[in-house]
Amino acid sequence: MRYRAPTERFATFKEYMIRLVQGRVRHAEFMAVNHISLDIYPGEVFGVIGQNGAGKSTLLKVAARVLPPTEGRVVIKGWTAALLELGAGFHPELTGRENIFLNGAILGFTQKEMAALFDQVVDFSELGEFIEAPMRTYSSGMWTRLGFAVATVQRPDILLIDEVLGVGDEAFQKKSFRRIQEFSEKGTTILFVSHSMDAVATMCQRAAWLDHGVLKFLGEPKDVINAYRASFQNGN
Repeated sequence: MRYRAPTERFATFKEYMIRLVQGRVRHAEFMAVNHISLDIYPGEVFGVIGQNGAGKSTLLKVAARVLPPTEGRVVIKGWTAALLELGAGFHPELTGRENIFLNGAILGFTQKEMAALFDQVVDFSELGEFIEAPMRTYSSGMWTRLGFAVATVQRPDILLIDEVLGVGDEAFQKKSFRRIQEFSEKGTTILFVSHSMDAVATMCQRAAWLDHGVLKFLGEPKDVINAYRASFQNGN
């Protein structure tokens, strides 16, 4: 996945557009994900670790087909649910109830299907008394609760999770991890990006370490984590 970014800062969008029309904007290209090849199997919980800017989120967005890859291809077999970033698919001015239907529509559910699943979403999120409040009044943990509850109200074939569980409270994290484990046992493929080495070591069968868009290490979680941690000691 290749990105283009201006090499200089602009004070306003107007200034950028004027310079762009004049042909005076210079761009630099960089590879956010660079020739990564992975096979992830049914029922596998696959962890992805790395520092900020390593390409983890971009990898998940490509896998979710939010971003088309600049080169190569992604082959997905089955229905995919994704939690890519905090607040994705929600509108802050809408109530929790309204956002359940909005997010459900994004995931491919009909209004009738979401109405039938509504109580399950609210029960799992534990937001019953707040469900009629606008989401701008929610804490980050409450956003996470609702997002995870909607995305997992029915077991998907593939579940993509990008660090969002890190902002939830410990009890809800454990509850979410139990659901992830149950899905895995029933055949759901899970791609799990996290900065929590403990979570990756506990939940995942395999893991990958990304660094500046490059796959540095692939294998057993403990081996990948050890190699990642050793890179800090070696100054890499």
